[in-house]
Amino acid sequence: MSAVFNRVIQNIGKLSSDEKALVAHCLISSLELKHDDNVDKAWGELAQKRFIELESGAKKGVSWESIKKEVTR
Repeated sequence: MSAVFNRVIQNIGKLSSDEKALVAHCLISSLELKHDDNVDKAWGELAQKRFIELESGAKKGVSWESIKKEVTR
């Protein structure tokens, strides 16, 4: 294995959960052979729409606890 890989493995326990999640995301993203800019644009537009709906009061947010209860039913 490479020295970089060995350093990552040796230090993985020092990372927070958020940092581990980011590392996992970066690794998975790096496997993608083709990047589709249209997907990023669509997600950005959807996020903006949802944000405007929340800010205007047109939609109400749902707590994480409510979501977990709904999923585990």
